[in-house]
Amino acid sequence: MNREKRHQIFERFRKNDPQPTTELKYKNNFQLLIAVMLSAQATDVSVNKACKNLFEKVRTPRAMLDLGLTRLKQQIKTIGLYNTKARNVINTCKILVTQHQGRVPRDRKALEALPGVGRKTANVILNTAFGEPTIAVDTHIFRVANRTGIAPGKTVLEVEKKLLKSVPAQHKLNAHHWLILHGRYTCIARKPRCGACLIEDLCEYKDKQVE
Repeated sequence: MNREKRHQIFERFRKNDPQPTTELKYKNNFQLLIAVMLSAQATDVSVNKACKNLFEKVRTPRAMLDLGLTRLKQQIKTIGLYNTKARNVINTCKILVTQHQGRVPRDRKALEALPGVGRKTANVILNTAFGEPTIAVDTHIFRVANRTGIAPGKTVLEVEKKLLKSVPAQHKLNAHHWLILHGRYTCIARKPRCGACLIEDLCEYKDKQVE
């Protein structure tokens, strides 16, 4: 895909949704971190449902530690892998309290040192909480980048690097959200909704099904 096509694609995304954001519900950076950690292999809808009551009680790492592992598990037991996730959340909160004055660090290395936080989660936090032009490649973005031709790659990291290189600078801050929403609602896995696609004429997918 050439540079002009990419420019047009992201211009359309911008005009359609000038201020995209995550569908996870949170009140501060700490709650965002916890929600993203819990969202691995789970839907945002299920995380929001589980966290609604939790986040009314817990707004800081110290409050999460006061809640404790057992009660946290009860709060998030509807989410997949909740036992492991709960342990990671508690251990992360211990580090935030002892090493970061209870704040979410604005540093990739420090974020990735937290239990249960990998590169993708760190990218989401850096982008959504701190406004950095990172792109977190999940299954939706990986699919969209490859299927459309925007940034084809065999691995998540390869796609991320290609996106960072090829997305126009003025659109890098919001590219993550546009691509994930496009993959979630239009360029879906089994049968992409090409007939309702905003960028159908620019997309290089060979098996388009436009009704």
